[in-house]
Amino acid sequence: MNKRLIVNSDDYGRTPEISRGIREAHLQGVVTSTTCMMNIPTTTRDVALALHEAPGLKMGVHLVRTAKRPILPQEWVSSVTDENGDFLKYDAFIANLPAIKLSEVKAEWRAQIESFIAAAGMKPTHLDSHHHSSYFTAGLFSLMLELAEEYDCPIRRNTSAELTESDKQVADLMAKSSVRQPDHFIDAFYDEGATHENLLNIINNLREGTTEIMCHPGHVDEAFAKESIYNFQRERELKILTDPTVKQAIESNNIELISFADL
Repeated sequence: MNKRLIVNSDDYGRTPEISRGIREAHLQGVVTSTTCMMNIPTTTRDVALALHEAPGLKMGVHLVRTAKRPILPQEWVSSVTDENGDFLKYDAFIANLPAIKLSEVKAEWRAQIESFIAAAGMKPTHLDSHHHSSYFTAGLFSLMLELAEEYDCPIRRNTSAELTESDKQVADLMAKSSVRQPDHFIDAFYDEGATHENLLNIINNLREGTTEIMCHPGHVDEAFAKESIYNFQRERELKILTDPTVKQAIESNNIELISFADL
């Protein structure tokens, strides 16, 4: 079995500057794939820029449940929003899991996928989720599987998310599903783990089969730096992912760079 590698950047569309950095990480580095946050108004323009500037960058949808506002009207998704109409943030999302109406989540996620299709003129190459929110219960994960089947696209094989008590059910669903997914998933290139040495170690010890490495490169402005605790780490990731020695390590290990579209 050969070694194949997907380097996927989450959060495309989070800000125009983050999107610009992701395109740069593809054009000048090893990023092959990204997933788009379609509930952010500027993402539609960022998708158009990617199609024009980086046509080889494959784009999926980053299903959002814990950031910004939903695409659908608040009254349609009241179980997953706060009094201001914003999505519940991470901690509130976890606390509110028993009260979530899965039908509302599925409708919103479908709206996000349809928004991508309208912007890109094609279906997404794959689905994953912001903060791994689709993996927190068997019910949420089943929704993502249903949507992946409906749109005939792969999903992230997330075997290392911080799951709830439903983790065994999620793992069983993942193992039994016929939805296409990589063999392995690596989230260790993140925060303190986002170092040149660690990325080279991951590449040099890549297992046989298809592996996805999750990353979060981007350019960061002051407004975003004040909003998110994962800010200037993205600049460091971008510098590492565009370092020529990383591509050289991939080539010297006879690793084939692919995207989810190749699954």
